[in-house]
Order: sequence, then structure tokens, then C-alpha cells
Amino acid sequence: MRVDKFLNTVNITKRRSIAEDMCKSGVVKVNSKVAKGSKDVKVGDVIEIEYLSTTKKFQVLQIPTTKTIPKSAKEEYVKEI
Repeated sequence: MRVDKFLNTVNITKRRSIAEDMCKSGVVKVNSKVAKGSKDVKVGDVIEIEYLSTTKKFQVLQIPTTKTIPKSAKEEYVKEI
């Protein structure tokens, strides 16, 4: 699954367009490398988002099979490090 779509599906960003913009501006890293929106995400990858003065890291636990997931199920797909 694409990293921009993944961020939107697991409710890290509100809209996919926001996730795309974050990837274009170099804010999103996958496994410590700056990622384009088309970068594929796999189980075990670490997604790092640097915005404002904070950095958030998420570990991918599983890939969603549906377009959206409930906010309560977010912990099944990502774990904040």
C-alpha cells in the first residue's frame, strides 16, 4: 500500500491530499529515508513524520484491506514508538 494512502487509511492524517503534501515536502520518512507518496509500506516499516518541532514515529503492524478503518481499530495497524 502507498504511504500516503496508508497514512489516511489508519487515521494519522485527515485527508489523503494532506498526506500527499506531507510526502512532497519531505516531512515523511520510511525507515529513515525521505519517502515519496508512492513508496510502498510493508509490515515492520517505521514511518517517521517531522512537523513543527516534533517528530512522531509509527511502526506498521499490518496493512489494512479496506479503504477506511474505525478510529478505535488504529492500534491494530500502527504502534506509536
